[in-house]
Amino acid sequence: MNARRRIRVVVTGGPGGGKTTAADLFRRELAGQVIVVPESATLLFSGGFPRSPDEASRRATQRAIFHVQRSLEDVTEAAHPERVLLCDRGTVDGAAYWPGPVDAFFAAMETTLDKELARYDAVLFFESAAVGGHAIEGNNPARIESNEEAAQLDARLRAVWAKHPRFTLVPHSDSFFRKITVGFEALQRVVGELGGPNGK
Repeated sequence: MNARRRIRVVVTGGPGGGKTTAADLFRRELAGQVIVVPESATLLFSGGFPRSPDEASRRATQRAIFHVQRSLEDVTEAAHPERVLLCDRGTVDGAAYWPGPVDAFFAAMETTLDKELARYDAVLFFESAAVGGHAIEGNNPARIESNEEAAQLDARLRAVWAKHPRFTLVPHSDSFFRKITVGFEALQRVVGELGGPNGK
């Protein structure tokens, strides 16, 4: 990819949207062209990071997730400068999980929404199956949200990420295959427009 600027694409959405599955399928389909940055929250919780419902603990948790996410992205980019970074969630996600106003989250992280959105070239938002009334059970043991909570988080996440100029909604579908196809086509289009692999 020579001297082209590096590309970061976020795959995000509410719990049960299929984003992690989609990111892995994209990685396999575009082997050697993209590298997936794993979701920091899942890494932390799977490693034993404690969870508590009180607000002070929730704030501390989101601070940890935010800084790990940033570092994961930077380390992955440094290790794979020739590839498109496909981020399983991004630093903006914490605003939806923060116990309080969105602006309070970015103030606590000593940044702004605009600065964090600018870290990414495009956003693929996989709408949660909960929005369509479907159960969100899956194989992620770190997921603890009910369907109602998942739908609420989906709305909060969408409201924040939709401010990105390259925001693409991948809507819920009764067919997961159809949803993945829509997402993959959107990813190919975005990477091509940005001058990534096979789109120079």
